Amino acid sequence: METNSSPGEADLAGSVEVVRSLAERVRVNVQRVIVGKSGAIDLAVIALLCRGHALIEDVPGTGKTTLTKALAASLRCEFHRIQFTPDLVPADVLGLNFYNMRSGEFEFRRGPIFSQVLLADEINRATPRTQSALLEAMQERQASIDGVTSPLPEPFMVLATLNPIEMEGTFPLPEAQLDRFLLRVNLGYPTHAEESAMLDRFRSSEGISGVEAIAGPSEILEAQQAVEKVLVDDTIREYLLAIIEGTRAHPQLRLGASPRASLSLQHASQARAAIEGRGYVAPDDVKGMATAVLSHRVVIESSASLRGRTRDNIIAEILGRTSVPIER
Repeated sequence: METNSSPGEADLAGSVEVVRSLAERVRVNVQRVIVGKSGAIDLAVIALLCRGHALIEDVPGTGKTTLTKALAASLRCEFHRIQFTPDLVPADVLGLNFYNMRSGEFEFRRGPIFSQVLLADEINRATPRTQSALLEAMQERQASIDGVTSPLPEPFMVLATLNPIEMEGTFPLPEAQLDRFLLRVNLGYPTHAEESAMLDRFRSSEGISGVEAIAGPSEILEAQQAVEKVLVDDTIREYLLAIIEGTRAHPQLRLGASPRASLSLQHASQARAAIEGRGYVAPDDVKGMATAVLSHRVVIESSASLRGRTRDNIIAEILGRTSVPIER
């Protein structure tokens, strides 16, 4: 029986299946230790597929560190964790040159930034100087130490956790650094059924040790390349830009989304479409990713904040009044 699909369409379908399969296996694997929260897990996977970084923000005890460690354990990649504290210095992140008395030469000792998956735990507890050590690595995937620039391994991903409640002894992340994160993940409290299942499951749990590595660097790089092939129609691109421009024109936002946010929203929408098994971006993909991609990049006016407005509901308002293109 003959089919009407062209070789290009068949290639795209095969690429999408690679992404969908990888995302599904990672989701199932992580849910061995994270009960429910499939949406948050998908967001973390989308950040990985887009060569991006994720900021996981929520109150203590909701599973931020557990999620990041479970995701890292699912990937056959080099993993390092940095516990950010006020006394941490940039050399603790990047590495340093030290004098080897035996050889009589300086040698470079790599810091934890030279890994494929980096967990920056409680990133807002480090000083601005140490936080800035991540800027070059997150954007340009390289690190400069003593005038020498070294590339970081591929794939490279930063998973940063942040507690928005406890402000004592913390340093707010500057907008320039927040803009480096592809998206923000909020876990939230579990439902009654999820918490009951969690209590039942972890009476005698293996914890993170029960998570197996199910994907290696080559498979991840293949999936990242496949996401870039997902089609974005001109009407979808115009819809995306209308949302971005809506943040810049909103009277209750002091700072709108940057051009980097436009790129991030497009890439995240492509990844979401591929995870859903589609080779093209639909309006729902853009709408579904907008809050996660944009909420940490905009700055709300203090007067609006005092009236109880939040970044999330302002973005929801912008989405509600932006005309949605008819899907063809």
